[in-house]
Amino acid sequence: MPPSTTTVRVRYAETDQMGVAYYANYFVWCEVGRVELLRQLGFEYKQMELGHGCFLPVVEASCRYKSPARYDDVVSVETRVTGLRSSVIRFAYRLLAQRDEVPEPVLLAEAETVHVVVDREMRKCALPEPYFSAIRRIMDE
Repeated sequence: MPPSTTTVRVRYAETDQMGVAYYANYFVWCEVGRVELLRQLGFEYKQMELGHGCFLPVVEASCRYKSPARYDDVVSVETRVTGLRSSVIRFAYRLLAQRDEVPEPVLLAEAETVHVVVDREMRKCALPEPYFSAIRRIMDE
């Protein structure tokens, strides 16, 4: 499956005095990538919640940091689905920045999140159609 790619710019508020992004912001940027991947599939996360009572809480998250993101970097977030079961979705992310001093994008981090599908009462449930089919389809590409 080709990744969904979106970009975010590192804001001053996301950095320390040395201009380096705080580590937890990488997970915020992963969320941006995840929401945009779903939007590219033709649905919004908000509609999953409001229309279908379907929520995707994060139950596991990991990130391996390779190079620091810096103030004003444009970060490309590559997002793909790497696992899908009826009530579990696994996303993988690569975060990259283009730097003037090197021709190739710099790998900032590789991350992964695992989500369990739950209803409004936080009970595990199956991912409703058409979401399951849309996600399965991109995994088969």
